[in-house]
Amino acid sequence: MLRFVNLTLAGISGGMVFAALALALVMIFRATRVINFAQGAMLMITSFIAWTVLHHSGSYWLALAGALGSGLLLGAVTERVLIRPVENKPPLNAVVVTLGLLVLLNALAGMIWGNTPRSYPPAFSLEGFKVGGMRLLFSPGDLFTISAVALMVIALVLLFRWTALGLQMRAAAYAPEIARLLGVRVGRMLTTGWALSAMVGSLAGVLIAPSVFVGPAQFDLVLVYAFTAAIIGGLESPVGAVVGGLLVGCALSYVSGYAGSETTPLGALAVLMAVLVLRPSGLFGSSAQRTV
Repeated sequence: MLRFVNLTLAGISGGMVFAALALALVMIFRATRVINFAQGAMLMITSFIAWTVLHHSGSYWLALAGALGSGLLLGAVTERVLIRPVENKPPLNAVVVTLGLLVLLNALAGMIWGNTPRSYPPAFSLEGFKVGGMRLLFSPGDLFTISAVALMVIALVLLFRWTALGLQMRAAAYAPEIARLLGVRVGRMLTTGWALSAMVGSLAGVLIAPSVFVGPAQFDLVLVYAFTAAIIGGLESPVGAVVGGLLVGCALSYVSGYAGSETTPLGALAVLMAVLVLRPSGLFGSSAQRTV
C-alpha cells in the first residue's frame, strides 16, 4: 500500500509538470491553430538562462524570474517575427517554421552552453516527508512543484475569466474578425498569448530540470509526454491538459514502479491508445460531426 501511495504522489508531481507544458501547447493551438513543435526547445533555452543566472548569482528565485521573463520575451518575439508572416498561409507553413525554430534553438544552445547536460538544483529538499514513522517518497520539492503549477493554473483562469485582457484574448482566438470590428488588437492579443504560453513552458522547464538536467536534448521526451497529455485531454481544452498531464504522470509512475523504468513510455502509450479508442476527440474535446 505504501508503494502505491508513493507512486501516486510521484505521478502527481511529475504529471503537474506535464500538465503545465501541455497547457502551453493548448494555449497556442486554441489561439492560432498551430502546434508548437519548438515548445521543448524554447523551455530548454529559458532553462539554460535560468541555470546561467543561478550559476552567477546563487539565487534560485532570481533564476526562476529570469526563466519566466526570458520566456515571455522569447514567446513574443517568436510570434511577431516567425509566426506572424505565415499567419494566413497554409497550416503546414507554420509547422515547418516551428520545426525550423526547434533545430535553430538546439544548435544555439549547443554553441553557447555546449552539449554536456548541466545539473540544476531543486528549490527545496528532495528528502521525503516522514509520516507516522514512515518515510514517503514525496518531498518539499515535489510539494513546491505541485503548488507552483496549481497557482499558475489558477492565475490563468482568473486572467481569462475575470479580466478585460483575458476577454480580448479569448475573443481574438475564437472570432478574430468580429473581435477586430469591436476594436480588439488581435495581433497584439496573439503575441500576448504566445508570450504567456512560453512563460508557462519556462516554469515547467525549471521545475523538471532537477530531474532531467539541462541540455540541448534533455527536454525532448518531456515534450512528447506533454503532447500526449494534450491529446488525451483534448487539444483545445485547458482543463483537459491538466487532467491529461496527471493521467500521463500517474501512468508513467505506475509502469516504472511495477514493471521497470525501461518500460515507462508504454504507460503513456497505453493511456493514449485507450483514450483515442474510447473518445477520439480527447476526454474534454468537442466531437464534431462530419458533413458530406
